[in-house]
Amino acid sequence: MAVVLAMSTAAFSADNTGSVLHPLLAWLLPWLTPEQGRLLHGAGRKLAHLTEYAILGALWFRAFTRSGAARPSVAAGLALAISVAWAVVDEIHQAFEPTRTGSRGDVLIDALGALVAIVPARLGWRRTVEATTGALLWVAAAGGLIALAVNLAAGVGGGVLWLSVPVAAGLLIYRRWRSAS
Repeated sequence: MAVVLAMSTAAFSADNTGSVLHPLLAWLLPWLTPEQGRLLHGAGRKLAHLTEYAILGALWFRAFTRSGAARPSVAAGLALAISVAWAVVDEIHQAFEPTRTGSRGDVLIDALGALVAIVPARLGWRRTVEATTGALLWVAAAGGLIALAVNLAAGVGGGVLWLSVPVAAGLLIYRRWRSAS
């Protein structure tokens, strides 16, 4: 939690992180326009919010479950509540920093970050991987089929979709067959 507050100081303002990240992006990806660099910088900052609160939520969940202080369902609720409360404190702190701003949107991103770690930990990693794999296969099969239809209607070739859509559909059928037997 101290690390989160430390990252809320002027040292981690957009200007300071940008002074490091923009030259790095220009070196790694010289074709980027300045606007694209700013967009990547902003996305990276939001991803940092998501990541730091995923770690915070996971650590609180682990602390409550490993100590035996709470059942997993209670531990998940406590870990989420503490993470969200700390996100509010963090944004209030940023509102008082001259080079920072507090944001309700960042609290939502922080809460999502905590959920990203707490939900899989609560459900169990194997179950989470199975559910995520199934969801991604459905996105690949259905989304790919829609993309193929749009491409055909526009007179554009489907490219690799002609291979990936049937593979995703085949894997969905295989998973269904495997779970039925």
